[in-house]
Amino acid sequence: MSRPKISVIGAGNVGATTALMLAQQELGDVVLVDIVEGMPQGKALDMMEMNPVYGYDVNVTGTNGYEETAGSDVVVITSGIPRKPGMSRDDLIATNTAIVTEVTKNVAAQSPNAILILVTNPLDAMVYVAHKVSGFPRERVMGMAGVLDAARFRSVIGMELGVSVENIHAFVLGGHSDDMVPLPRCTTVAGVPVTELIPADRLEAIVKRTRGGGGEIVALLKTGSAFYAPAVSAVEMVEAILRDKKKILPCCVLAEGEYGVDNTFVGLPVKLGRKGIEGIFEGALSDKEKEEIKISASHVKELCDHIDKTTKS
Repeated sequence: MSRPKISVIGAGNVGATTALMLAQQELGDVVLVDIVEGMPQGKALDMMEMNPVYGYDVNVTGTNGYEETAGSDVVVITSGIPRKPGMSRDDLIATNTAIVTEVTKNVAAQSPNAILILVTNPLDAMVYVAHKVSGFPRERVMGMAGVLDAARFRSVIGMELGVSVENIHAFVLGGHSDDMVPLPRCTTVAGVPVTELIPADRLEAIVKRTRGGGGEIVALLKTGSAFYAPAVSAVEMVEAILRDKKKILPCCVLAEGEYGVDNTFVGLPVKLGRKGIEGIFEGALSDKEKEEIKISASHVKELCDHIDKTTKS
């Protein structure tokens, strides 16, 4: 039985780190693609030469074309320009729409049965672009955002309480933007609601820091954006798919009436398995939480409408 094949498009910080983590977990053979001549080849060779020390037995190939990606089971798209200090996600949209459009056309042509995971920002709008361009069903096009946002939420709670993040379970829904919707009411620490452990004012500060988590790192780095946490978040999604884990993870998906949102890409709890999105996990939300998700989704819809108006079909 052949190994699964995973292609990572974009060999920058996020893409290369994703490829490395995929190889380390032996989830399949990895193809790393980038337009910069020599860069994906060099990084792939470096990873292959790490094999004997780390002890993984998968192949990592670097290329500037898409032929080597043919027949991929999963494709992770990280291509795009990064957000810079003072740059909003909206500022990224024109350039990254063009990049994701071109990448998706090539990927779909080579791997018509692949599952696509988008990482490029502005995330929710780029998932819309990939879905539209590929023509793939909603089960096979999704975005990595909620896993990352929930990880940031959990990490800050862990730092606040001084406990293991393994004991913290949390969901962050809505768009991958400043109006994302962390759910303190649904967040637990060793089964205890976090609202019983952290005062309301401190919890609100944690929610605010979570919403600004990406911007906080951009401001600190000054010349780039986060890549370790985004990469491992994408890898968790790939693992859930290829190992058919049926894992419930918050991902950007095309909502079709769930949580009161219709025909819009937004972060929702998803059951991930070998077929991709195998269901939307619908839990009971308060009226306030539902309204916040609708507001977040409406902002995504505005971005998608803007793309339709400013780009050729």
